[in-house]
Amino acid sequence: MKHFKVFYLLLVLTVISCKRETTPKTLTETHTDLNGFTYETVINDPTGLRLYTLDNGMKVYLSRNTDEPKIQTFIPVRTGSIYDPSDNTGLAHYLEHMVFKGTDEIGTQDWDKEQVLLGQISDLFEMHKAETDSIKKTAIYRKIDSVSYVASKLTIANEYDKMISSLGAEEANAWTSDEETVYLCEIPSNELDKWLKLESERFSQLVLRLFHTELEAVYEEFNMGQDDDSERALYALLENLFPKHPYGQKTVIGTSKHLKNPSMVSLHDYFEKYYVPNNMAVILVGDIEFDKTIKKINDAFGNYKRREITFPERPTEEPITTVIEKDVYGPEEEGVSLAFRSEGVGSNEEKYLTLINMILNNSEAGLIDVNLNQKQQVQQAGCYTYFLNDYGMHTFYGQPKSNQTLEEVKNLIIAQIEEFKKGNFDEWMLEAVINDMKLSQINQYENTTAVAFAYVNAFIHYQNWEDQVKQLDELRKISKQELVDFANKFYRDNYVVVYKRQGKAKNIVKVRNPEITPIELNRDKQSEFNKKFNEIGVQEIQPQTVNFHKAINKKQTQNGIEVSYIENKVNDLASLYFIFDMGSDNDKKLKHVVGYAEYLGTDTYSPEELKKEFYKLGVNYGVSISSDKLHVYLSGLSENLDKGLKLLEHLWTNAIANQETYNKYVQNIGKQREDGKTDKENILFNGLKNYSLFGESSRLRDIYTMQELKDLDPNDLVATFKNLKNYKQRLFYYGNDIENVITSVEINHSIPKTLKAHPPKKIYKEKETGGNVYFVDYDMVQTEMLFVSKGEVFHPDNLAASALFNSYFGNGLSSIVFQEIRESKSLAYSAYADYSIAEEKDKPNYLTAYIGTQANKMHEAVDAMMELMTNMPYAEKQFEAAKESILKILAAHRINKAGVFWEYERLKKRGSSEDMRKKMYNQIKQMSFKDLQKFFNENIKGKDYDILVIGNKKDVDMSTLKKLGEIKEMDVDYLFNYE
Repeated sequence: MKHFKVFYLLLVLTVISCKRETTPKTLTETHTDLNGFTYETVINDPTGLRLYTLDNGMKVYLSRNTDEPKIQTFIPVRTGSIYDPSDNTGLAHYLEHMVFKGTDEIGTQDWDKEQVLLGQISDLFEMHKAETDSIKKTAIYRKIDSVSYVASKLTIANEYDKMISSLGAEEANAWTSDEETVYLCEIPSNELDKWLKLESERFSQLVLRLFHTELEAVYEEFNMGQDDDSERALYALLENLFPKHPYGQKTVIGTSKHLKNPSMVSLHDYFEKYYVPNNMAVILVGDIEFDKTIKKINDAFGNYKRREITFPERPTEEPITTVIEKDVYGPEEEGVSLAFRSEGVGSNEEKYLTLINMILNNSEAGLIDVNLNQKQQVQQAGCYTYFLNDYGMHTFYGQPKSNQTLEEVKNLIIAQIEEFKKGNFDEWMLEAVINDMKLSQINQYENTTAVAFAYVNAFIHYQNWEDQVKQLDELRKISKQELVDFANKFYRDNYVVVYKRQGKAKNIVKVRNPEITPIELNRDKQSEFNKKFNEIGVQEIQPQTVNFHKAINKKQTQNGIEVSYIENKVNDLASLYFIFDMGSDNDKKLKHVVGYAEYLGTDTYSPEELKKEFYKLGVNYGVSISSDKLHVYLSGLSENLDKGLKLLEHLWTNAIANQETYNKYVQNIGKQREDGKTDKENILFNGLKNYSLFGESSRLRDIYTMQELKDLDPNDLVATFKNLKNYKQRLFYYGNDIENVITSVEINHSIPKTLKAHPPKKIYKEKETGGNVYFVDYDMVQTEMLFVSKGEVFHPDNLAASALFNSYFGNGLSSIVFQEIRESKSLAYSAYADYSIAEEKDKPNYLTAYIGTQANKMHEAVDAMMELMTNMPYAEKQFEAAKESILKILAAHRINKAGVFWEYERLKKRGSSEDMRKKMYNQIKQMSFKDLQKFFNENIKGKDYDILVIGNKKDVDMSTLKKLGEIKEMDVDYLFNYE
């Protein structure tokens, strides 16, 4: 499972009305449904929540959305790292992993025999935890390994994962944070009964099978955290912001000492204490019928026994009275973060800080946006708030420009806080930021996952939903003077600042790997529970296809521009795109035309003033570019789109260049390149991978040198930006006022009678793969590897087979690769294989496989992956489950709203205008394992791979790599062609 330090940066936790007029006073009402269940609703709640409380105390949040025949599910538990025992940190997170291992019904072939062995293993772990002699401790672990192997013969590894996948579930996962552990997935709506049966069994008891192999996966997760400089910097910030409280003194992952000395007894005790109905919720958002659904949930979970629960007392922090400074070192880019501690969820401080945060940093017109980012005073800066039950924090961050110290960045950020304290911001900003939050909510609450996330937060933080619904109305009552007065009391020399500097990482723990005997997977075994589970009948959902020619309407403006449009029937938001069918492959200068456009002003407005004018309107504008497309776009309130278009056309026509601004832009590009060289993910998945695919002709190498960028004339870039209107173009509109939009375009968007053709595209030719090992030396604990093999040219007939292959073999928790490499052999935290279909006709498909592991496991991990890529194991029941899963996913998938147009655009790149999903569905339905084996033999088996490796050279077994091909140690500057 993933563990997330969830900040919900993209989720505004307030819920507001979709109407733009002032909302009436909200009220909670109580109702009784046809079955006698009592529930609460809130007047003027755009999410339509029905909140039930079962007799045993379990909360049930239900909301209906019929855009797709799917249901977003969450099961949150009020638990987390702050409740971990001091001598057993990481317990809540590790328990999250183990809840996926089954029960006495799921995951076992013979529970009576298995539970005896699990009891022995538990006793051995208690002995192991108590033993201080290292030799004796190792001997006990060997015994644990021995008994665990015997026990594994009775288990059915990943049976829960296979069962949940068989429903057509997507994103089945979980996370643990400070105060919560949350389990989630999205299911087809017709699978609700089976999902409830599975989940009610899953949470009914804890069985700690396959314990020591999963523990190895958590070690790998621990190592991933050590390789993440930003995570280590965050922990340093929290540790000093909360010197007493568990928020700062207990990490989610736990300490290496505690991970190496686990207690199965403690895990059972923790489960029994916190995983009780009155400490849990069921959250369903999607295509549901309220009255039927609550009855089913009560049947599934209503017999859970309520138990009184007492949470450990948490200490109260003393006020911070002086600035606390800390340094963190690591190879990744430098940055500074600073935080002020606040009161927690539901406090007045939360209200004030929510508004202040938006006025300082709303991505468009905030003080930090305008004074630091827009003026390019720093490489990047921003802020966010994070509120928990006991405390909250207002955190600021920044990255330096070249030749700028972290202390200088920190001082610039503090200066913006001081500007706020002086009241140096426009009065209209208060209304504007609240409207911005409102717009975000209108967008987010079309999405079932966003709605469900908001309910998770309300449950975890004991929030009344009524308070959430009327929160923006409460914010509107706060005056500018109140905010300024609060800021002057709140922001003093009472913060913690962490400088993330480049250098050798300190206090890195090397965790020794115990010898582990690969466990038995028993792929084709089934528990009796699973057999009965599979016999439950469901009414099938039929796949649907889109007739794009009917779904996408078309008109023409008087000056001949084609306008594709789709009506927005949901709300009063709109978006308008000017689409140019050319991109950076047509002219690499266009990338910098687009980049520099962010900093352009006009003869009337400075760049900062222009941002503010758009923000006042509640309209965003932007210019984006890809290899083959350039978009100039507007989005926001439909009623103001006309004003936004006038402002955009003013910029487009009257933009002026500024040499000083351009010089700063070039300096920022240089710093981005330098920072990119320190990002291991960028090096592996961008630099090394592109070199493997294209060699010398990689797009990454076909760039302007820094000197060439300096030599470019910003007046020429601005002229090119203005000249875009002279090229062939088309429009896409999503909204509810097409006639007025066309009129506005005709009036405001002046173009010549004859439009210019797009310049020809440069072709980047893919090279052949195989026989090469490309290696980058990087100071890190783990070693990450990517196997890359060029496949056949795109053909639509491969879509079905590749989807089934990925489902069965390479992707997900129940896939062959994941089971063999992680579950059976404990060789990696993450491992997958993926056959990627080309996004463009006449382009090749690619097979990629990934392993992230410790350097001393690399030899075994490579052997395991290569064996799988040569001989695909046959597991009949797993194949049928994978097939069933992908069929159900396809059947429940819907394309709607603006997504219809963008899917059509994607298909056109593949040379098609036909929705292929129903055809794929019918093809997969007829496929046997013999068909999949044929696909494997033709596209996977015996292929030559380029092996891309990033790791610490002194730890990596180079002899293993030499067996895979010729080792070429790559220079990062060469990969990206930096000079």
